[in-house]
Amino acid sequence: MTILHLVQKPQMRGAEIFAAQLAAHTHRHGHKVILVAVFPGNVQLPFDGKTLNLGGKPGHRLWNIRAWRRLARIIREERPDVIQANAGDTLKYAVFSKLVFGWKQPIVFRNASTISLYIKTWPARIWNGFLFRYADKIISVSKTSAADFVVLFPGCRDKIMVVPIGIEETPVIEKKDTARHNGSGVAPVLVHVGGFTYEKNHIRLIAIFQELLTIYPHARLHLVGDGPLKKEMEEIVRQKGLSASIRFYGIQKEVMPIIAAADALLLPSIIEGLPGVILEAFYCKIPVVAYDVGGIKEILVNNDTGLLVQKGDETAFVNAIREVIENKEEAIFLVQNAYQLVISGYLNKWIARRFISIYESVVRHWKEIYHIQKVI
Repeated sequence: MTILHLVQKPQMRGAEIFAAQLAAHTHRHGHKVILVAVFPGNVQLPFDGKTLNLGGKPGHRLWNIRAWRRLARIIREERPDVIQANAGDTLKYAVFSKLVFGWKQPIVFRNASTISLYIKTWPARIWNGFLFRYADKIISVSKTSAADFVVLFPGCRDKIMVVPIGIEETPVIEKKDTARHNGSGVAPVLVHVGGFTYEKNHIRLIAIFQELLTIYPHARLHLVGDGPLKKEMEEIVRQKGLSASIRFYGIQKEVMPIIAAADALLLPSIIEGLPGVILEAFYCKIPVVAYDVGGIKEILVNNDTGLLVQKGDETAFVNAIREVIENKEEAIFLVQNAYQLVISGYLNKWIARRFISIYESVVRHWKEIYHIQKVI
C-alpha cells in the first residue's frame, strides 16, 4: 500500500509527532508512506521518508484552492491507496481537495481529542458534520473520545474505531531514588510536557506548584514545550517571584531524558484525548498525577498505574503529589504496573499493525464499491 499522512504543520505537537512515528513504522512494514503538511513549519519531524508541504496560509483556512490543488496533484502523482487526516485542518483540506478536484481515494480521520469540547455551536456542528460525511473511517484515540464523538455525530457510529496512541522504545536511565534531598529536606523535581495552550492549564499548574512550595521550598518545576501562552506564563512566573523554582525548556526533540530525571509528571489538563506523555512517563517509570479528563482514565487507573484527581480539585492534586514523593513503596508499585501496561500494548510497533489492518480494510472496501460503481 501507499499511505499519505496529512498533518497540520511540522511542529512538536502530539498529533504530528505520532503521525510521523506511525508513518515510520508503517514504512518499516514495507509500505510506501508520504508525509504532507498543510502549513509551513521549521521543525524536523521523526520521519526520514518523503515529506511535502502544501504551502497553505493560516489566514486563508476557509478558502485555499491553491493548497487543495497542490494536494490533488500530489495524490495524482503518488497514487496513494488511502489518505489519513491527522487532526487540525487536515480533514477540511482533504475533503475540499477531493470535492473540487475529483480524486477518489478513501479518507481516514484520526480523532485525537474530546471533540465536543471544541464544537460547541450548531453552525460548528453542521460544518464539521458535513466534513465527517466524507471520512470513510474515524479512528479515535480512546473509548471516551469515541463515545463523545458518537453523541455529537450519531450518524458516524459505524465509522468509528478506537486505536490508542503509542510511544517509541528508547533507552532510559532509571532513577535510583523517588525524590531528591538536600541539606534542607526533600527537593522534588516535577515536570510537565505540553504545548502552552488553554487546554493544558498552565495557569493552575503554576498555582498548584506555588502551594507545593510551602511544603517543599526547594522543589523545582520543569515546563517543556512552546505555544501561544508561553510568554504570558513566563511573565506570571516572574511576577510571582518563582523564576528560581520554575524552568522553561521550550521545545525539546527528546523529552524522555527530562521526564526520566524527574520525580513525578504532572498533568492538570482540562481537555485531553489520550496524551502520549503519560505513556512516556510510564515507560520511564516516573509516577504520574493527572486530572480525570478525556481518555486519561483508560490508561491511568487511580492507585494502580498512577494517581487520578477530580478535575479542578487542586488541594487533592497537591496531596497526590505529596503521596508519590513521600510514599516510596506506593510510588514503586505504581510505576511497575504502569511500565508493564505500556510495554504490553502501547508501543508504536504494536499500534502500527492495528493501523495497517484498518487501512487494508478501508482500501479493500473502497475498491469493492468503486468497482461496482464502474460496472454500473
